[in-house]
Amino acid sequence: MPQTPPFAAMFDSSSYNRNLYQPKEDSCEGLYYHDNNLLSGSLEALIQHLVPNVDYYPDRTYIFTFLLSSRLFMHPYELMAKVCHLCVEQQRLIEPGLDKNWIRKIAPKILQLLTEWTETFPYDFRDERMMRNLKELAQRISSGDEMYRKNVQQLLQNLIRKLATVSQYEEVLTKINATSTDRLMVLKTKPQSIQKDIITVCNDPCVLAQQLTHIELERLNYIGPEEFVQAFVQKDPLDNDKSCYSDQKKTRNLEAYVEWFNRLSYLVATEICMPVKKKHRARVIEYFIDVARECFNIGNFNSLMAIISGMNMSPVSRLKKTWAKVKTAKFYILEHQMDPSSNFYNYRTALRGATQRSLTAHSNREKIVIPFFSLLIKDIYFLNEGCASRLPNGHVNFEKFWELAKQVSEFMTWKQVECPFERNRKILQYLLTVPVFSDDALYLASYESESPENHIEKDRWKTLR
Repeated sequence: MPQTPPFAAMFDSSSYNRNLYQPKEDSCEGLYYHDNNLLSGSLEALIQHLVPNVDYYPDRTYIFTFLLSSRLFMHPYELMAKVCHLCVEQQRLIEPGLDKNWIRKIAPKILQLLTEWTETFPYDFRDERMMRNLKELAQRISSGDEMYRKNVQQLLQNLIRKLATVSQYEEVLTKINATSTDRLMVLKTKPQSIQKDIITVCNDPCVLAQQLTHIELERLNYIGPEEFVQAFVQKDPLDNDKSCYSDQKKTRNLEAYVEWFNRLSYLVATEICMPVKKKHRARVIEYFIDVARECFNIGNFNSLMAIISGMNMSPVSRLKKTWAKVKTAKFYILEHQMDPSSNFYNYRTALRGATQRSLTAHSNREKIVIPFFSLLIKDIYFLNEGCASRLPNGHVNFEKFWELAKQVSEFMTWKQVECPFERNRKILQYLLTVPVFSDDALYLASYESESPENHIEKDRWKTLR
């Protein structure tokens, strides 16, 4: 069965160069090239360029880039229908006697294209129309040969297994969310009623950082590359009646990951504001500083940023007497790493370092790169917004989509890393389900710990009580 090679090699400098200085322009049946780089084309020509024939198979970077970006212009099921149609047309043009011969030559190529599609964008096939088209095309390929029939069956089995796994994952997420959010407001009462705290559950910051990395990698792994594009789908200017994804923006795994970041920030703030005694609060702050530093060493920048943002929430940052007891030098170093100035220059430098380390890594431990996710989404958003998807002549601006695919393919490499650390169910359960304070409960706990200092705080405290 053809397997798609790993992503790391896909957008290397050889297959992806942007040397745009030579004046030579080439046009080939609705596709415009410059120095062998595809710059633009009509949507129809780009679809034809995706479909293999007896003498041609599309470049792998092209397949990924087009499947990723085409959803800005049409539904995946519409694209699949066109691909099926083009394959059938090719077959129809063949003289009757040569039909078997044609199938033998083209079947492996079509099968390879379908393999790439189902392996890289499996969530497209949660749509019944996609599945129907896939099965029809698969049936056509396998009708002539027992070997292809086996390959087609394996492709469908792999796909169904993947979709079943993601459905289970989504059910688990729904259960977790139900248990943790129901109790948010219960905690507006006296916060001290909670017995357990994070240090009792896990007193080693290294182990906690490792368990956070488990959660991060699992959630990253379930995000489909297409979710980055679908989050920004708007109306295609050449399409009069509909936005491409008006029926459902399929970005739930991406959203679940953003929710996890918020939960972790609130969990950190909750753990700090909860203890009655100042020295206990200071100890929790120092503990989280050590956890954050360990996350940085692992390459888990998302947890690191969530911890820092939890410590910077107003109910925590206002606890001046508590902070006076904390050795803050390590905290300031971490804050400096994540400083947003100059478009997160320090963080981007650290991320590049981690990426380099992962490229030459000999172990899964060294391969870990978990980006600060909100910033990754923001970068992709600005890339999408800052550049037109269509050129004035109506062509698709493919140069933009090379850039988009390059960013998303890097993410694809990161999300495929297996977590090398041992799982600790008790700690994972705590991190995912322990109740966290709402904003109001955090402020209440904070004022109970250190009295309000000015009129605004006093008024707020009165209201909360």
